[in-house]
Amino acid sequence: MTTYESSTALEGLMMRTPLLVRSIAERAEQLYADREIVSLTATDVERSSYGEVVGRARRLASALHELGIRPGDRVATFGWNSRRHLELYLAVPSMGAVLHTLNIRLFDDDLRYIVRHAEDRVIFLDASLAERMPRFAEQGGLAAGRILEILMPDADTGREGALDYEALIASGDPGFEFPDLDENSAAAMCYTSGTTGMPKGVVYSHRSAVLHSLLANQADALGLRERDTVLPIVPMFHANAWGLPYAAAMAGSKLVLPGPHMDPASLGRLIADEQVTLAGAVPTIWQGMIQLDPPPDLSSIERVACGGSAVPESLIRTFDQRFGVPIIQAWGMTETSPLASISRVPAGRAGGTDSDEAYAIRAMQGRVVPLVEFRIDEEAGGELQVRGPTIARAYYNDDTGAEKFTEDGWLRTGDVAEIKDGAVIKLVDRTKDLVKSGGEWISSVELENEIMAHPDVVEAAVVAVPDERWSERPCACVVRRAGSALDGDGLREFLSTRVAKWWLPDRVEFIVEVPKTSVGKFNKKVLRAQLADGTLDQG
Repeated sequence: MTTYESSTALEGLMMRTPLLVRSIAERAEQLYADREIVSLTATDVERSSYGEVVGRARRLASALHELGIRPGDRVATFGWNSRRHLELYLAVPSMGAVLHTLNIRLFDDDLRYIVRHAEDRVIFLDASLAERMPRFAEQGGLAAGRILEILMPDADTGREGALDYEALIASGDPGFEFPDLDENSAAAMCYTSGTTGMPKGVVYSHRSAVLHSLLANQADALGLRERDTVLPIVPMFHANAWGLPYAAAMAGSKLVLPGPHMDPASLGRLIADEQVTLAGAVPTIWQGMIQLDPPPDLSSIERVACGGSAVPESLIRTFDQRFGVPIIQAWGMTETSPLASISRVPAGRAGGTDSDEAYAIRAMQGRVVPLVEFRIDEEAGGELQVRGPTIARAYYNDDTGAEKFTEDGWLRTGDVAEIKDGAVIKLVDRTKDLVKSGGEWISSVELENEIMAHPDVVEAAVVAVPDERWSERPCACVVRRAGSALDGDGLREFLSTRVAKWWLPDRVEFIVEVPKTSVGKFNKKVLRAQLADGTLDQG
């Protein structure tokens, strides 16, 4: 690499305007004040606008300042995807505090650990979720070491000692000015799921949040526009809902927030009622849509963003053929803000987007978004590593996570990957989920995708089980369609022309449901434990 003496460099003469979440909020307020925001509560539909939401965010920031919240203080949320949650998304970072989204599906011990590790000072609770939040001995006012609770009214439920959200909004100054901040200061934080070891805190900067929104809105990424109606089904506690709330506000897109109504039937009705054009969710949500009878009306949808785990080719084909809706696979992690790559068929490929070649590409993880770099570390078993301005460089207050970062500054994703023609990333598996049979590797992801191509299979997860001869063999845990008589021999016969003979699972277990993590991914850790102790819920 060529280097130059600093004295010979000519400095650019451009303004050094910081990249701040505030700029997203203020632009939405100025340009899209009347653009609608639809939010479902437990019992109602609330209709508001960007102008109203940003105005309330100003009041909220003012009220928090009066309570004693200062730049750098952590403000936690424990809520559904809602208008009030969006107000917090805009208010908390814009006032210089740090938005900390808490996973509503975590166990009490994990919540206690995360709240204390993050040193949260305030927790905003949806009323319908209040019972899920454990009490803290240090609850009370905002004196040193105390945690204040503020209840958001989405149900007729109280919480002793909690302040009322609407009263707090009413007390705020509508003319509150968001302060100037350093773009590298913390804007938000989110903890990893903690499937191995303790959860780890990822801290996003204002700069990374704004850049991520710009990257997401690239035409060959998610490409949000003012004319779009966007439905973030992915929870707002999970990697900032994939950045969709900020990206939508930046573009001026209509936002539809589903609240607690997360079952496929309710989501299908919501999509039809609000004429959603883009929705984002993990594959299990879209698998659930396929099971609905009668099928949902998805005619308004122009594209579905799908990620969180590998998207089966069979799911992509089914959505094309049954609904005429393209699924766009995206890949990322909490540590990557999260969008890091997106799968689009490269220009010039024959056969359009519905050829066999195109389907194979669409089932891959795609090419990295602008500003993100990648490499494959063959010495680490083919691990995918990434770096860039939207990629974490460390975990919050956690020296044990240093092993996730290389000495030369790359994030070790833990994913084994291959690079296909046109720099397309294809994830082979998680390093911990590969099956090593007789010294050869079997990709659990690829085998799962082939199993789920069977018309009688709803879900399938493959894990390694011990084997005296081969060390490990794949065990397929399969959910059958209702009324199906599919058995292990029938499944192996179906697979015999689709995978190598030595990949065929010796053991097939038919189960009621594949256990899921708190963010909807297959929980193979639980499956392995259930296989080991014989507690599978067989179906």
